[in-house]
Parts: sequence; structure tokens; C-alpha cells
Amino acid sequence: MTWPARGVAEHAYCPRLFYYMTVEGVFLPSADTEQGAGIHRRVDRPSEAIAAPPQRDKKSTSKLEDHDGDPERPRAVRSLVLTSERLGLTATLDLAQIEGTTAVPVEYRKGRPRRSGQSVEPADEMMEEPRLLPGPEPWPTDRVQLGLQVLLLEESGYQVPEAYLYYSAEKLKLRVVVDDALRQQALAELEAAKRTSEGSRPPPLVNDPRCPRCSLQPICLPDEINHQRLTSLTIDGRADGHSREELTPRKLWPPRDDGIHVVLQREGVRVGVRGQAVRVTDKDGSVVRDLPLANIESLAVLGGVQVSTQALTVFADHEVPVAFMSSAGRLVAMMDPLGPTSAAVRAAQVRVLDRPDKAVELARAVTIAKIANQRTLLMRNHGSLPGRIPGDLQECMNAAEQAVTVDQLRGHEGNAAAIYFAHFAGMFKEGVKELGAQFDANGRQRRPPPDPVNAVLSFGYSMLTNECTAALRLASLEPTLGALHSTRPGRPALSLDLMEPFRPLIADSVAVSAFNRGELTEGHFLDTAAGCALTDAGRKGFFSAYGRRLDTEVSHPVFEYRLSYRRMLMLHARLIAAWMLGEVPTLAFLTTR
Repeated sequence: MTWPARGVAEHAYCPRLFYYMTVEGVFLPSADTEQGAGIHRRVDRPSEAIAAPPQRDKKSTSKLEDHDGDPERPRAVRSLVLTSERLGLTATLDLAQIEGTTAVPVEYRKGRPRRSGQSVEPADEMMEEPRLLPGPEPWPTDRVQLGLQVLLLEESGYQVPEAYLYYSAEKLKLRVVVDDALRQQALAELEAAKRTSEGSRPPPLVNDPRCPRCSLQPICLPDEINHQRLTSLTIDGRADGHSREELTPRKLWPPRDDGIHVVLQREGVRVGVRGQAVRVTDKDGSVVRDLPLANIESLAVLGGVQVSTQALTVFADHEVPVAFMSSAGRLVAMMDPLGPTSAAVRAAQVRVLDRPDKAVELARAVTIAKIANQRTLLMRNHGSLPGRIPGDLQECMNAAEQAVTVDQLRGHEGNAAAIYFAHFAGMFKEGVKELGAQFDANGRQRRPPPDPVNAVLSFGYSMLTNECTAALRLASLEPTLGALHSTRPGRPALSLDLMEPFRPLIADSVAVSAFNRGELTEGHFLDTAAGCALTDAGRKGFFSAYGRRLDTEVSHPVFEYRLSYRRMLMLHARLIAAWMLGEVPTLAFLTTR
């Protein structure tokens, strides 16, 4: 197997980042990576192939495309691909200035070089304190990448007297001396990266200044995982050499305010792409709205909405999931953009959920959190809640805590749900008591929903299932393999597991608030042979309330920062993945007071 030089250089920056990107193939673009890609697009136009000089080492397996041109003619060769089977290494050089048998690599960087006075992470464990370097100097990752390029060029028969780094932020071309120290540094990092690739995912850096700007930080979750992982403090109040303050999660997971989540439900509407915009047109071809493609995070279409194949291709290229739903909100299909998926996470999920004790652990965590949130919602909103009810729900939580099988947990969850829905109508205000009375008379019924409250609850749960499925896919988890919910054909069992703690917080809360505020009234529903259903105007009112709820920020009880509910779903999906890989010892889901 050959490793990319860029990936090996990332190992010098952070072994965990190297493992994510190079071993697991997981990548998440950011403003920094997009800026870097833009700079490279200007220099990555491949030149014509050139003739390789005679190999000095006959055993070398480096490959260089042949060309009939004059090998002595100086040339600036772009996107030069070199591979060495002996080293197990490959690289694409941004630029190589070649004259005869002499080659000088030039690597482009979007940022700035290291300056005098900038602290450096210790180069090895023998250095207790960071040292101060004069500037400008290359960053260690840049030196490693240049060193690897030098090794490949030399193995291809070239002499490499020097190399350059071009830092575009300062338009500075920095010379790097090619010596044994550069070669040894590159070889040492290559061997270290190979050793890392043979093991499991390395632990995250602890309270490190490199993490906030890392594009994979929302996937890696360094502070959250360290907070959960390093919980046993020693006598001097330190865990694994780090203080309690160092392990307090920083606010690295701010809610994104640029993402657009599009839901289309009007019959006959069409979705297409025009340039860098998503165009929504009506039946008659008139433009309803243009949306910037770069800001769209997800698309859900209900009923008879049409999406062009061109638009689907563009959404797939931009890794935008598209959910196809029935007019009643049931998830029918989802277009998977086939983005980077960690095989290690999927394999761990199968192994973990195949163990009864681990399946119970996950099922117990979601059950307890769900009952706790049901209890909170009733205590907050019920006008005259009987005093025994909070105690009864607490007993269900205590019983779930002691359960040793998934079937026992399902029983305790069912008992809590019966208590909760028996008093659910008490959360409606005086003006909608009649709707509450209908719900009381029918109880919680799903197929078909017999009244407006049941219809909104079912619709809300369907939409929440869609959100959880998308979050799990982003976390490289398989939505159909769950714990509390049994696996059946076509059933997103793990999505339903993840949804349990959020049912009261999102779907139930939307139903209560939308009716109490008059956003949904009896006129927004239609009784059909298939049960009570929302009209087009009713769905519009629902999506307005639902979108606001998902965008509502709430404080995490453990990490103590605020995220929107939509981001909370993604955070918890990734924490489940970390638990399945053994990176965190326990599971804890969002509960509110």
C-alpha cells in the first residue's frame, strides 16, 4: 500500500487527523480548506509528461511518465505524480523546476510561515518546554511534505539541491535546504504514520490550540471525548497529567447560522439548478425562489415535488442529503451522497450491538433520557398535573436504571409512555381544550392518526426520524442497526433510538406550542379514510414551528455550551460513534430541566 505524502505530513500535525483523513477517508471541508483548494486550483493544471532521468538505483520502483521532449531543457512541471513502491509513498508535487537531472520542488501554502516568537509544540518527549524559533521558517508539516517529495524525486534519479515553500498569504517564497536532517525527518514521520495506521484511531489532542481551526473538529470532538474519557481524577486533582480546567470542553461547536434546510411540499413544484443556485419553480414554470447552493445543508421533498436528475447530481457532489417523503411525512427514501464513510465505525457498530450488554447500555441511556424529558415537559406545561405523576415517572426511570435486558427496558419505556400520554392533553391551553379532549378520548394512535394532535405527533416523529437518519449517516453509522428498537427490513432502528430523548424536546414540544399559539387550528386538518391529515396550509404552519424549534439553542448539561437542537442531534450521533469505538466509556443524552 502507498501512503500520500500530504497525509503523512498531516501525521506530523496530528496523528488523529492523519487517521481520519488517510486511514478512514473522512474529510470535512471548511473555509480554510476551501481557500487552500482555491489556491491549488491555480497551480494544479498538469503539465505535459517529461522524460525521467536514468535511475541511479536499479531497484527503485518510482514511476515517472515518459516524454519525447528534450530532458535537458529547463521546465516548470505542475502536478507531477511520483510513486515509490519501496517507500510505500506517493505524492503529487505542485510544481517542480526541472533542468536535466536536477529538480527543485515548490510547494504552495495558503497561509503564513512560522515567525520569530511563535511557540512550537515539543518536537519529542525529551523537550519539556516549547522553543522559540527565528522566522520566517517552515511549519513542521510543510518540512515533512517537502522532505517526502525530495525522497521521491531522488529515487526517480534526480538530484535535489534545494526546495521551496510558497506562502500565498505573504507572497513569500521560502528556501528550504535539502540535507540529511530533512530526509531523516521525513522518513521518521513516514514510519510513524505507518505504525499509526496499523492500530486503532489515536486519542484526540488535549486542550490543544491546533483544534479550533481544524476542519475535522466537529467530527473529532477532541474536548468532548477527552472530557468523557479522562474522568477519573488522581489525588492531586489531575487526570492523565491534565488539570480539571484543561479538560473542560471549550466552545468549539458553535451553531452554524449559514446552513439552509429546505422543505418543499407544494404539489407540482420542481427543483433544478441554475449556476450556483438551486431554483424552485411552480407548475407554470414561474420562479418561486433561488437559493444559494453553497448554503444548503439538506433538502426534504414531500408528495408530488419533482427534483431533476441534474439537481440530484449537484446535490450529491456537494454532499447534500435529499429525503423523499410521503405527503404524511413518512420517509420513503433518502439519496445518500456517498461521502466519506468510516469503515472502522461501521465495523465497530456491528461488533458492539452484537453484544447484549452493550446493546442494553445504549438502550438504557436513551430510555432514561426520554423519560426524564417527558417528566420535565409535563412539569413545565401541565396546568394541574397530579402530584404523584412526577414520582411515577421517576420510578420508571429508576426501574430502567436497574434493567438488565432490552425487553425489560421496553417495558419500562412503555409504562412511562402510558403515564405521559394519559396527561399529555393537560398541556394545551383553554382555547384548544376541545382538541385535547379528542386526544384524551383516542389516546396515542399512529396508524391512522384519528385526530389533529395525533396527526401532528406522527408527522413530527416522521420528520425527526429523517433528521436523526441524516445525523447518523454523517457520523458514519448505519441507521438500520439499533438497540432499543429491533432491526426490521426498512426500519431505521438506530435513528429511532437516537430520536427517543428528543421526542419530548422537539416533536412533542412543537405540537403543544403550535396548537397553543394558534399556528395550527382545526381548519388545518382534513379527515380522510386514511385518518386525520394536515392540509397544505397545515403543513406550512407545522414546518414554521418545527424549523424554529430545531434552530432553538439549548445548553448541554455536561459540556456547558449552547447548540441548536439540530446540532445536538449531530453531536449525539458522533458521541454514539465514539462510544462504539471505545473512545468514551459511557453514554449520556441531552436532558433539560
